[in-house]
Amino acid sequence: MKICPTFDIENETGFEFVAGVDEAGRGPLCGPVVAAAVVFPRRDIEIPVIIRDSKQMTSHMRAVAYEWITQNTIWAAAQCSAAEIDELNILRASLTAMVRAVKKLTCVPQFCLIDGNRLPPDLNGAAVVKGDAKSISIAAASIIAKETRDRIMNDLAAQYPMYLWDKNAGYPTPEHLRAIEKYGINEHYRKSYKPVKERISKDEFTYD
Repeated sequence: MKICPTFDIENETGFEFVAGVDEAGRGPLCGPVVAAAVVFPRRDIEIPVIIRDSKQMTSHMRAVAYEWITQNTIWAAAQCSAAEIDELNILRASLTAMVRAVKKLTCVPQFCLIDGNRLPPDLNGAAVVKGDAKSISIAAASIIAKETRDRIMNDLAAQYPMYLWDKNAGYPTPEHLRAIEKYGINEHYRKSYKPVKERISKDEFTYD
């Protein structure tokens, strides 16, 4: 059974401008981690599209919801690169991308609802475990983050078609791992992630 998020948590804050914040792309071996922040200017409206946890939606449903959200809310997306992930670690990079997304909003939110159990530094708000299943604002942010990241990976796939990033989004599928074994890695890979580290070690051993 799919859980439908509501505006209940937003309304309980007592604030008018509440930003939902979520990220996409912690698990992939390459590409950026992308965060999004979404503020609904009004919460007393009928929403004509499905908005829920992006992981529970088909790609078509996400694309339709993305178009509506981007046209009817205040939103922003930001990212941390693979190099930044290696430097900061994926948790800190995810939180940094969230802060960047909130700071890019054209309005200053009075309160932020963050998906997960960790509130990023410098943000006033609350962390909400499984927030994308509870809060429409967070669910909308999850859709924006996921769609934005998928589009980034699709663009990169045009440059590096051998890795099939348009199909695997950088996740360690068997086909992706075989491509890494055959073609090696490039600057878009997260060198701190185990399969990538193993490939780097193999290359270093080969050329020693």
